[in-house]
Amino acid sequence: MAVPQLVRPLVRPFTEFFRREAAGGIMLMASAVLALLLANTSWGPAAYFPQIWEKHLKLSLNGVVLDMSLAHWINDGLMSVFFLIVGLEIKREVMEGELSEWRQAALPIAGALGGMLLPALLYFLVNRGLPTQNGWGIPMATDIAFALAVLQLLGPRVPLGLKVFLTALAIVDDLGAVLVIAGFYTTNLDLTYLLLALGTWALLLNLNFLGARSLAIYLPLGVLLWFFMHQSGIHATLAGVLLALAIPARIGKGRPEILLMLNDRLGMLQHEVHGAEANPRIISEELEYLSDAISSPAQKLEQRLHSVVAFGIIPLFAFANTSLIIDAGVFGQLLSPLGLGILLGLVVGKPLGIGALSWLSVRLGWASLPAGVTWRHLWGAGVLGGIGFTMSLFITLLALGEHSAGEPVAKVAILSASFISGTVGFLLLRSAPAAPGA
Repeated sequence: MAVPQLVRPLVRPFTEFFRREAAGGIMLMASAVLALLLANTSWGPAAYFPQIWEKHLKLSLNGVVLDMSLAHWINDGLMSVFFLIVGLEIKREVMEGELSEWRQAALPIAGALGGMLLPALLYFLVNRGLPTQNGWGIPMATDIAFALAVLQLLGPRVPLGLKVFLTALAIVDDLGAVLVIAGFYTTNLDLTYLLLALGTWALLLNLNFLGARSLAIYLPLGVLLWFFMHQSGIHATLAGVLLALAIPARIGKGRPEILLMLNDRLGMLQHEVHGAEANPRIISEELEYLSDAISSPAQKLEQRLHSVVAFGIIPLFAFANTSLIIDAGVFGQLLSPLGLGILLGLVVGKPLGIGALSWLSVRLGWASLPAGVTWRHLWGAGVLGGIGFTMSLFITLLALGEHSAGEPVAKVAILSASFISGTVGFLLLRSAPAAPGA
């Protein structure tokens, strides 16, 4: 067995990330469909089922009481773990991934900016002066899990460079959504709790600076940070992003020490593999030790939480927030300013914004198309960018308020736009020439 074959399991390849994200997108889709069926057919108690999420759950500790509905615990609590993963992915890409070098990052950054600005502008122009104009952030988001799930259906016909481009674009897009939520959808600030939250974050950053590497230190402080953020009036999920920025992304050992340890361990492992009585358990344990030894706290946390978020938290969020009873009147309101703004933003604004600014960045010489990627591929990815499911639903709750008259219209518009974008993007990419070697 050659050394590269031993090292390969230690590295988290992009293809593994892609498959897991795509599988999570398929489960997300199934959760949304199941929720709609239960709420609108005889399969479920239609008159009661959506009200389940209004049941309250109270937690108290030393006189501190948190009393929220199940929907709020999901949207404000569990979704903080989703934002923690978002923050870790952004940090990883900026430090060592597709966003670490300007030449690599220019194309997805340009595409993401276009894909945020044009949808928001189209929505605002349609809703200007109306009570719904504050929802301009709704069509700005791209759901990476859904988009990659569509690419997964296309199999090897899609070049790897396009998958990398779309992933990096969605990460920049998520960063934009975080900034929009923090800057424009925050009301009723409590300065005392805000200062306590900032102080806790400063403590976390100093622990990183001082070399603390144990997640057992960072995670309890992260829970405290979440509580202070929740009480401050800033949406509590942003605590997940702040915690991610504070968790160390570098391992505590220097490069020479790492290389020496790897050489010793790999030598022992090769001896075990080639031995007359190779023990699979020892080999597996050794690989796990090596993986742990060369992973930073941020990498370890991301690996442990990613499946929990992709296959648990996000499908639950989708299930809870698409559990709405839809009557025929809602579809009639899709051409209202609110519905039309979302449809235009996601279906038209996303591909035009992504494609136009991507083309401009290449034209100006700031970026170049990835290997094997054609403009047809890139426009297809731009159309898939119109799948705005998870983050668009999340921003809807912030922009319009829960139980507002426009909430069902906005959710149906998001679902419709995501379905249109996914279908058109799939057909466009399916008709493109197959990637080399497919």
